[in-house]
Amino acid sequence: MAIGTYSELQTAVANWLDRDDLTDRIPEFIALAEARINRVLRLRLMENKYTASTAAAQRNYALPTGYIQMRNFQVNTSPVTPLQYVTPEIYDRLYGSTSTGTPQFYTIIAGELQLGPIPGSVMTLEMLFYKKIAALTTLNPTETMLTDNPDVYLYGALMEAEPFIMNDARVQLWHQGFEQAVANLQEQDNKDRHSGSALRVMNTSGYY
Repeated sequence: MAIGTYSELQTAVANWLDRDDLTDRIPEFIALAEARINRVLRLRLMENKYTASTAAAQRNYALPTGYIQMRNFQVNTSPVTPLQYVTPEIYDRLYGSTSTGTPQFYTIIAGELQLGPIPGSVMTLEMLFYKKIAALTTLNPTETMLTDNPDVYLYGALMEAEPFIMNDARVQLWHQGFEQAVANLQEQDNKDRHSGSALRVMNTSGYY
């Protein structure tokens, strides 16, 4: 059967477990698999672009909803000002004061971005970040990740289910299936990023 929706995935998990008494537990197995998927995969389909405006003399800004990991962060000045990450300790040493200007660095503390120097005026921040794949629910019955990669969800849910039903002998089987599916998917995504023309080196003046 096809596995393209939340309902179809639940049915497939039940079929592969050969159990009809886990209806209430299968959504938990899927949720655990989704948490694992979001931890281990970094794919283009997880990339999300976000823009926000700074406020003069405001240091802290909330991270976007679903944020997992930064890919690129910049201030849209002319030319663009890339923002570099520093640890909170380095940030405090460099920008713990109230000095203002065009931000050059950022750190992340307690779910917030801290910019340094503190923005001295209204500027546009642009972020490319990895965002969590939305959880499957009855109200969100499908995702591109599921329709393109049903094996990742199926093996992940089966791997989470076997310890619950005390079938430890099968855990390794589904773990291998999940790990292989994830590795293949990440490898293919990585190859796609670098396909086409040969890589070229860029200096501050452009390509050479």
